[in-house]
Amino acid sequence: MALVVAVDGRAPAIDPAALLAPSATVAGRVQLGSEVNVWYQAVLRSEEDDIIVGARTNLQDGVVVHTDAGHPVVIAHDVQVGHGAVLHGCTIETGVLIGMHATVINGSRVRSGCVVAAGALVLPTLDAPEGWMLAGVPARAVRPTTEVERGWLATGCAAYVDRARRHGFGPS
Repeated sequence: MALVVAVDGRAPAIDPAALLAPSATVAGRVQLGSEVNVWYQAVLRSEEDDIIVGARTNLQDGVVVHTDAGHPVVIAHDVQVGHGAVLHGCTIETGVLIGMHATVINGSRVRSGCVVAAGALVLPTLDAPEGWMLAGVPARAVRPTTEVERGWLATGCAAYVDRARRHGFGPS
């Protein structure tokens, strides 16, 4: 069973249809929508501001989500967050793919339909245009997403909900 912890009297609000790995940690001011799936060793922890995760979003193995005061994390629905990524005090809009080991920092916004390349570093000043590939350290918009990438965005979240069920994840 996942570790779900109240912090300062604030318990996470987890939809009954959310799917949590046994080794996932959800602590403090966190809200998880329907069919959100939180994978092995992922940590969502917030003492200072809210973490809000929309329906069918997947937070894959080893993802870290955290906030600072005045910097909530808002992740819309149908977002894919790859293994080992870090989301800190940022906004991720609907239908985004965050690549493995990418980092998205306080105050940044990744708009709908974007792909953040593996290993990219999205700095606080970046307000990414909708539907672009962001790559590099620091990340910048390098080109519009391709048809293949848009296909990943369209099918990836449903596939991860299915995988989480196959792994036997359940509500906490």
